[in-house]
Amino acid sequence: MRIAIVNDMLMAREALRRAIAEMPSHSLAWSARDGAEAVQRCTEDTPDLILMDLVMPVMDGVEATRSIMARTPCAILVVTATIEGNSTKVFEAMGAGALDAVQTPVLGAIGQPGAASTLQLKIESMRPLIARNGHLSHRDGALDLHPETAPINPLVVMGASAGGPVALATILRALPANFPAPLVIVQHIDAEFAPAMANWLSGQSALSVRIACERDQPAAGIALIAATADHLVLLDSHTLGYTQEPRDAFNRPSIDVFFESVASKWQGDVVAVLLTGMGRDGARGLKTLRTAGAMTIAQDAETCVVYGMPKVASELNAAVKILPLEEIAACLTNSLKSRIRATPV
Repeated sequence: MRIAIVNDMLMAREALRRAIAEMPSHSLAWSARDGAEAVQRCTEDTPDLILMDLVMPVMDGVEATRSIMARTPCAILVVTATIEGNSTKVFEAMGAGALDAVQTPVLGAIGQPGAASTLQLKIESMRPLIARNGHLSHRDGALDLHPETAPINPLVVMGASAGGPVALATILRALPANFPAPLVIVQHIDAEFAPAMANWLSGQSALSVRIACERDQPAAGIALIAATADHLVLLDSHTLGYTQEPRDAFNRPSIDVFFESVASKWQGDVVAVLLTGMGRDGARGLKTLRTAGAMTIAQDAETCVVYGMPKVASELNAAVKILPLEEIAACLTNSLKSRIRATPV
């Protein structure tokens, strides 16, 4: 892949350049010292991947990500010096379309093996996704089906990737405090950022949002977020846990793995939502859930930051409804209310 670096610090640019140089299958496309320069360089030469800093003069990484995704979309990995100090900007950048985030590496001597292993592993994990999709693209009808059965232990599950944090915040903000079902979320994000994202989302929602721990049981009023590099799954009909299998899944945690475990284990109604994201993770799992009788929703093309995962879901006829982001929360609430009203006394 051809990789670009956007960072206002000379030493950071050199550290990132060395990390790329240690990877024979990748090359440096160009470097930029601020977001505005990066936006311009992308119009002239769009790389396969951008390593994007957040705090820069002229134009910061959030605005640069937003502009690049609107004009010349490509894969963007946020590289930040501090996780906690920049957590809000990290999630804003991911909401604007960045795929993931990683901490700025501290390099040793030139050529030292593994000097920037965390960053390099992150780049390698993204390569199949980028290779399969090529340059990202922005911006399909749906079958309108109203469930007729009453919910038994209803569960809402959501999956998201690029653009997901802001999409999730939009939905969670619109849900009432007495929302009658537990929520479980799988967002493609580095495990070290998951606790900060849970705190960030919790501050914008009437619901309690926290990371999902081993042996947690979903409960109404709480949204649980996958928080490790392993896959979140249902271990039985009411208990969450983590597993390394399948080991060959490059999306870790995988939305497909979680959705499929819900389809096979949850004893009750399920409403599943697949949001903005690059690639196809979650589409197969959404189809499995629909086949099992779940209400399934995919975000529409116009409101997706990256119309990848929901597009594949639409092509697979996995979604009962395809909705704009702003309508999903109301659909969740109304769907559950209507199904509760239909419960026999």
